[in-house]
Amino acid sequence: MARNKEALLLLIDVGPSMHNVLPVIERVCSTLIEKKLIYGKYDEVGVVLFGTQDTKNELTNEVGGYEHVVVLRNLGVVDADILETLQPLPRGTCSGDFLDAIIVGMDMLIKKYGETNKGKKRLCLITNAQCPIKDPYEGTKEDQVTIIADQMTARGMRMESIAVRGRIGAEANQRVMEENDRLLNIFSKRTRAKLVHVESPISLFGALKTRNISPVTIFRGELEVSPKMKIKVWVYKKTSEEKIPTLKKYSDRAPPTDKFATHEVKVDYQYKRVEEPDSFVPPEQRIKGYRYGPQVVPISSAEWDAVKFKPEKGVKLLGFTDAGNILRHYYMKDVNIFIPEPGNTRAILAVSALARAMKEANKVAIVRCVWRQGQGNVVVGVLTPNISDRENIPDSFYFNVLPFAEDVREFQFPSFSNFPASWQPTEQQQEVTDNFVQMFDLALPGKEEALLPDLTPNPVLERFYRSLEMKSNNPDAAVPPLDETLKKITEADPELLSHNNSALDEFRRAFELKENPKLKKSARRLLREKPSGSNEREEHALIPVQSANHNTNEATSSLKIEKVGDITPVQDFEAMISRRDSPIWVDKAIMNMKNKIFDLVEDSYNGDNYPKAVECLVALRKACILEQEPKQFNDFLRYLCKFCKEKKLGSFHDFLASKELTLITKTEAADSEVTEDEARSFVVKSEPM
Repeated sequence: MARNKEALLLLIDVGPSMHNVLPVIERVCSTLIEKKLIYGKYDEVGVVLFGTQDTKNELTNEVGGYEHVVVLRNLGVVDADILETLQPLPRGTCSGDFLDAIIVGMDMLIKKYGETNKGKKRLCLITNAQCPIKDPYEGTKEDQVTIIADQMTARGMRMESIAVRGRIGAEANQRVMEENDRLLNIFSKRTRAKLVHVESPISLFGALKTRNISPVTIFRGELEVSPKMKIKVWVYKKTSEEKIPTLKKYSDRAPPTDKFATHEVKVDYQYKRVEEPDSFVPPEQRIKGYRYGPQVVPISSAEWDAVKFKPEKGVKLLGFTDAGNILRHYYMKDVNIFIPEPGNTRAILAVSALARAMKEANKVAIVRCVWRQGQGNVVVGVLTPNISDRENIPDSFYFNVLPFAEDVREFQFPSFSNFPASWQPTEQQQEVTDNFVQMFDLALPGKEEALLPDLTPNPVLERFYRSLEMKSNNPDAAVPPLDETLKKITEADPELLSHNNSALDEFRRAFELKENPKLKKSARRLLREKPSGSNEREEHALIPVQSANHNTNEATSSLKIEKVGDITPVQDFEAMISRRDSPIWVDKAIMNMKNKIFDLVEDSYNGDNYPKAVECLVALRKACILEQEPKQFNDFLRYLCKFCKEKKLGSFHDFLASKELTLITKTEAADSEVTEDEARSFVVKSEPM
C-alpha cells in the first residue's frame, strides 16, 4: 500500500443497545464514504460488525472463538457499492465484544498489507461500550489490552474509539461501562489511539473525522533567541478551514464511446491592441501596469524584482511582553504551532524551559518570521506557551500573526451614557437584558454543552456531499432537504428555549416594540419638491407642531430635522446628529450648532441668551466626544473666547467660566491633543475683558 493512501476498517457495534443510534451511524458512515470518493478515491475501506447473531470472519474458522463478529465487507478500493452496503445496517441480537472486533480488524490489516508495510492503517470503533468483554484465558483484561495495544503500535496502526453515550437506560450497567472506558483509555495511552465520548447525534457527526490531512511543515529551521542561542524548531499549521471542493469545468464534446476521455477544459487568453483589433500581442510584448491616478505606470518584471524586499529566511526573537498587552482581537489569520525538532533532546529541553518560564512569568514572545527564502513579506507575531499535560508530548508554542499599524482598524462604539436621558435604559430593562444574554448559554444544567467546536460538523459541507452523491446516481435529482440531525445546528434548540421562556417573556414585557412608521418629509423639502403653479393647499407642506413635552422624541422621530431651529435647538441638534441616512449630517449638525451659539451670544441683551447658549455648548461638547470630533469643539471654543474678547463680551466669558465648561481632553476622546492641565488652565489663560 502506498504511504499516502489509507486503509480504514469500520468496527460498528450493532447490538440491541445500539439500535436507537444506528440510523445516525449509517448516515455518518455514508458521509465518510462520500468524502473519500472525492478526496481519496484510491483509499481502501472495510466494514466489520459485532453484536450480530451470526458469525463470519476468518479467525473463527482458523482458531475458533470471536463469535458474533461479521465481516460485512472486506478491505477494497472505495466505491459507491459501500453506500448500498451501509444502507441499512443489520440489527444485531447479541451483546457485542469490542475487543474481539478489534482483533479481527487487526488480523485483516496484517493479512492484507503484511507486518512491514508502514502505510496509513486505521481502525474506527463505534460502540456504546455497555456490554462486558469476555475474560481472557490467561492474565487480566488489562494485560490483554496492553498486549494488543503494543502489537498495534509495532505494526503502525492507529485507532479511533467513539463511545456513544446518549440517554442511558436503566438496564445499563455503570460498572461495566467504567471498566470498558478504562480499557479503551489504555489504547489511548500506549498507542496512537483516540477516545471520544459523544452524547448527541450532532456530536457523532463531528467525532468521526471523515477527512484526515497529513500535516506539512511551513518552516524548519532555528528560533534565534540571541546570536549565541538558537533552538531548532518545526512549525505546522494548527487549524485550517475546510472548504467546498473546487468545481472543475467539464466538456461534453468527447465521444461517448471514448472511455479514456478526461473531459478537461483548457482556457487560453489572447490579447489584442485597441488600435489593431485583428492582431494579437505576443507574450514578450506584454508588460504589467499599475494605476496611479488617471495614468497607468508600466513596471517590467526586472524592475519589480529589483524593488522587492528580500529578507533572509529565519525566525528571530524581538523581545518579551506581558500577556495582557496582546489582546485576543489582535490575532490575524490561522494559528500555527512551534514544536521542537523531533528526536532532538536539546531542542526539546530548551523549548520546554523557555515555555515554562514564560508561563510562570505570564509573558509572551514577539518574533519576526520569514518562513521561506525569497518570501516577499515579513510576519511579526506572538508566541504563547503551550504546556503539555502528557509525558510523551513535549511543550510547544502557539503562534498568532499580529497586525501592523496599517492593519489596525478602530471601531469605537458609543456608550449609553452619551445619549440623552430619554434614551437611557432603566434598571429593570438592564436587568432583564442581562438575563436575556445569559440564557444563550448552550449548556443546560447538568448536561454537556451543545455544539462543541471539536464535535460540530459544518452543515453546508455535509449537505453538499449528500447532494453530490445523489447527483452521481441521478443527474436530475432535486436538492435534498437538510438532514434532521444537522438541522439542529442551524435552528434554535426547543429544549433550550423552553427552559428559558421566563427570561424571554420578561424581556418582551420590558420593551415596547413598535412598527417603525414611514418617516415624513420636512416642510422645506416638500416646498422644494412642489412644482411652481401647483394648486395644492399650503397646509400640506407645514411641519406638525411639536409636543410641549420635550422629554419625548415623538415629534422628532416622525420627521427628519434638517436645521437647528430657534425654539428647541438642542433637540433639533440631537435629531440631526443621530441621523444615519447620510454621512453629511454629523458635520452639518455641528456647523449649524456653532452658528446658533454665535447668534445667541451676539444677539444677547444683558445676558438673557447666555444660559441657552451654554446649554447648546454642552450638547455640542457631548456630541463631539461621541462622534470622535474633539478638534472641532476645541477649535470652536478657543475661537468663541477670542470672539468675546474682540467684541467686548466679557460677561459671557465670566458666565462660561462659572459653568466650568472647558476643552475636550485626551481622556475623553482619543483623538484630542489637549492634556488635563491645559484644559484646566484654559479659562484662566483667556483673560476676560
